[in-house]
Amino acid sequence: MAEALLFKPVKLICGIIAARDDIFAKSITYLTDRFGPIDHTSLLMVFKFTDYYAKQMGEGLKRKFVSFAELVSPEKLSETKIRTNVLEEDMRKESGSAKRIVNLDPGYMTASALIMATAKDFSHRIPLQKGIYAHLELLFGKNDVKTLSWTYPDYRTDEYQQYFLEVRKTYLKQIKSR
Repeated sequence: MAEALLFKPVKLICGIIAARDDIFAKSITYLTDRFGPIDHTSLLMVFKFTDYYAKQMGEGLKRKFVSFAELVSPEKLSETKIRTNVLEEDMRKESGSAKRIVNLDPGYMTASALIMATAKDFSHRIPLQKGIYAHLELLFGKNDVKTLSWTYPDYRTDEYQQYFLEVRKTYLKQIKSR
């Protein structure tokens, strides 16, 4: 029997959508407790490209991304998404809110792509396990970002893409130093 091949480690990232600064702060504390130190944090950006979360979370939503210093196995993506879903619910209960107060979107970066986890099935998404799918969001060229026909509108913005290119530089250095 042939020996199993191991995947190259990847850079764990997480998008955070919320309306209040204290929820962002608490989310980051909880995420670092579970996934380790953060090495990149994006600017806080207005989340204006869809009203999908407004019914669940209210108006005035913003988004921030964080990336984690420790590289992980890509095989952990579905487990990570399940953990962040539980964390969202724990934060909702702690706040006493009847509605969702935060959306946590984990994913990972490779040298060539940004993959996000989702619980929503669609034709271009790949089933992983336990109801979680992999969603190819962006492709990376040598110094640029390539979008796909299904790339979400906010991921097409310069602000998002510049953040991901910075994280990618760190990731490439980490992989090279291994």
